[in-house]
Amino acid sequence: MDEKKLKPILEALIMASSKPMSLDFMQSVFPENDVPDKKTLRKALKLLGADYDKSSVELKEVSTGFRFQVRKDYSEWVSKLWEERPARYSRALLETLSLVAYKQPITRGEIEKIRGVSVSTQIMKTLLEREWVTIVGHRDVPGKPAIYASTKQFLDYFNLKSLDELPPLAEIKDIDKINGELDLPDPEADADTETATGEQKAEVDSNPESSTNESEAVSDQTPASEAEKTGADAEQEEAVINLDVEEETPAGVAEAMTAEQ
Repeated sequence: MDEKKLKPILEALIMASSKPMSLDFMQSVFPENDVPDKKTLRKALKLLGADYDKSSVELKEVSTGFRFQVRKDYSEWVSKLWEERPARYSRALLETLSLVAYKQPITRGEIEKIRGVSVSTQIMKTLLEREWVTIVGHRDVPGKPAIYASTKQFLDYFNLKSLDELPPLAEIKDIDKINGELDLPDPEADADTETATGEQKAEVDSNPESSTNESEAVSDQTPASEAEKTGADAEQEEAVINLDVEEETPAGVAEAMTAEQ
């Protein structure tokens, strides 16, 4: 079968599929005696992609196969079809995912060593649940820590065909700047703040007498402190006055005053 006949068949297959379609799967739909080779399939796909060059839709090859997708130029309007807000992720999660992508295979301990802080279990759970990272083995050291690597789903989500398409680290913006542009919250920080506030409130509610006593103690100590301060100020002013008198009084007058005393 030539490329021109293959083109509409492949278009229909990719349109009907709910996920990217691989070349192997494309071959599986043809009869055994008429299976096109992968080179022929790629030529037909190239012709098909050219048909969409001026369209708002493009034929894109990602890690797991080929799919039709809306071009980025039209995402502003297409995104309004979904009412739910897009998922937002914390700085810690983005940093962890980046380290897995660029430093894989890598263990959780190695991630923590690079970041300088511990990685929460919830972050690793989220990445595993979204199938962006997977456990590919265990390091042969005490404790047998899991070794993490990125997945094909990670590449598909970020519109990449392979890890080679990841931008060089030198071209990546600072994550703080990215968070500012995207207004990404930090769920962990928010949770810590809420927990601390809740504990303080619970402590006050459970022991109101203690709070009252502390307030009274501060109130009782205030007059004494003010009195001490007032006395100290008076002594300091008196010393300054005496010093001024001594400096301004002539030596003869000072001796006469001493003799009279």
